Parts: sequence; C-alpha cells; structure tokens
Amino acid sequence: MNSKNKKSNKSALHVNKGVDQPPSISPKARKNFQKFRKKSLSLDDYINGIKRGDRAILSRAITLVESSLPAHQELAQQIIEQCLPLAGNSMRIGITGVPGVGKSTFIESLGGEITKRKHKLAVLAIDPSSERSKGSILGDKTRMETLANNPDAFIRPSPSAGSLGGVARKTRESMLLCEAAGFDIIFIETVGVGQSEIAVHSMVDFFLLLMLAGAGDELQGIKRGIMEMADAIAINKADGNNKDKANQAKAEYNSALHLFPPSPSGWTPKVVTCSALHNIDIDTVWKTIMDYKELTTENEYWPAKRNEQAKYWMYETINEKLKSHFYTQEDIKTKLQNFEADVLNNRKSSFQAAQQLLDEYLKK
Repeated sequence: MNSKNKKSNKSALHVNKGVDQPPSISPKARKNFQKFRKKSLSLDDYINGIKRGDRAILSRAITLVESSLPAHQELAQQIIEQCLPLAGNSMRIGITGVPGVGKSTFIESLGGEITKRKHKLAVLAIDPSSERSKGSILGDKTRMETLANNPDAFIRPSPSAGSLGGVARKTRESMLLCEAAGFDIIFIETVGVGQSEIAVHSMVDFFLLLMLAGAGDELQGIKRGIMEMADAIAINKADGNNKDKANQAKAEYNSALHLFPPSPSGWTPKVVTCSALHNIDIDTVWKTIMDYKELTTENEYWPAKRNEQAKYWMYETINEKLKSHFYTQEDIKTKLQNFEADVLNNRKSSFQAAQQLLDEYLKK
C-alpha cells in the first residue's frame, strides 16, 4: 500500500493535546518541604525552637514523644528534661462531657474568649478508647477551624492507640512541651465519659464537666465518680427554647453536688449554663475557672495538688514501663500462650499461672 492510501485510512477523529495542568504543589514549595523533611534536628535545635515558640519544631518534638522507637524516646526525654525548668507556669484545664454535648464548639468559643484576654492556648485531645478508628480525634482541627487559625492557639490531637496509661503519659509530656513553648492555658479534652477522665483529672488543675439539658433524666448516663471529680459543671446549649430546661437542670445538678463530701481544695463546685454556639455566658465559665484559681492559690491547695500529681505520674510511669518490658520479652510471649492454654483447660489456676510467669521474669 502506498503512502497516499495510508493517509486516507487515518481516522477523522482528532483530539487536541489540551493544556498541561499545573502541579498541585508548586516546585518551590515541594523543594522547601522536602528540605525541611530531610533535615534532622539536634537537641539544641529542638530546645531553641521550643523556647522561641516555633510551632513546627514543637509539633516535631511532640511526634518524638508519641513515637515508640527507642531512639526517638531517648531524644524526647532529653528534650523534656531541658524543658522542665520552663514548664509548669500554665493553667491546666480538663474538659469532658457526654457525646454530642458540643465539646469542640465549646472549646472553640472558650478558646476565643481566652485568647482575646491575651493568653496563649494549647488544646490537647486524649482518646485512649478509640482502638478501632485509631485516629478519630484527628477531626478536632476541622471542627475547630476558627481556633485552628488563631495565631495564639495550638491544637494537637494525641494518639488514640495504646494503653490508657501510655496515652495519658504522652499527653502529660506533650503538655510540658507546650508550656515550655509559652502557652499559659492548656486544655486537655477527653472523648466520652469513662476511664480516661480519671487519667486527665490527675494531670489538670481544674476539671470541667459539660452536660446537656433536656436529655431525659439529668443524672443518667454520667458516673457518680465523674461528677465528684468536677470542679464545675457547664450546661451547654442553654439558648432558645432550651433555656428553661437548662435552668431546671442547673438546679438539679446543684442539689446532686450538695450530696457529695466537701472537696479538700475548699472549693464548692459550681453549676453554670452557657451556649457555646451563640457565645452566651462563656465569660461566666471563664470567671468561674479564675475564681477557683484565686481560692486554691490563696489556701495553697494549687501547688500541693501539682506536687501530688508529679509523684503520681512517677509511679504510673514505673508501672507502665514494667508492664511494657514484661510483655515484650520473647520467652515470656512464648510461655504466655502455653500458660493461657493451661488456664483454659483447668490445668493451672489463673493466679498460679501468673505467679509462675512472674517468677520466670524476675529470675533474669
């Protein structure tokens, strides 16, 4: 076939090449990002960066704290040790509440009130119960968009995987780094109501419980122990038609709180109503927190509580390290399976198996 026939057999359909799409990240930005990623920081780089409030370096330091790699843990502990003299000057506030109570909206509203008063706020979220999703709390930044863009606020979710003690320890260490970076108000948020509240209560100065009105029996769905820990109860969504219900709930919670024994702090827990969505009485919540600080500073309960918490976390860390070391021993891991089979088949009691395993461990 000649060349003329070949040309006539070509399709009449012709698609233009079109316009080349620009890259989603500019080459310059990509180059700078890769350079930043590749650059390893020394101990002095971390310390100096944290001291001057560099958020990128603070975030990387917190990532080291959260890492399980031995090299990262070693560097993280060195950073924390050098940051300790700069830490401890913040007010630590724990915030918890039943699901759907509006914690994120409340934190954003109260956070805005605090930063308007020339404070620097760090928000740390702790969720040790989220084993399936592994990172559900990562949504906090998107739910608190205004606060996330506030130059005087820093939001950091903690890892949800791991034991309660381990996650809580990492949150406490992250809190120390935030204090060293100049944040004078620290929020520690817990998701849901459960064991995590006990851990958070042991690392904060003020414990705030968020509740809803009009959700059935006001005292249902909340453990007595959580209410006993609360320094204040804030009934959220007290606006519109819900305002009367909120005031009724306030009276009921006040009556319930009077049944509890007096707090060693000398503080009588307060119940307030507010609307985070409409920014109603958020300043009242902040005044309640400051009243608590004034009272407990005067009667010296504030520093005494800090000392007790520091001692508590020393022992908790010892327990966590011993537990972790025990379960990571290869011979123990092998024997655990055999002893578990013995217990399930009634060849050994649970206590006998545990004692023999511990004896084997302690022989080393």
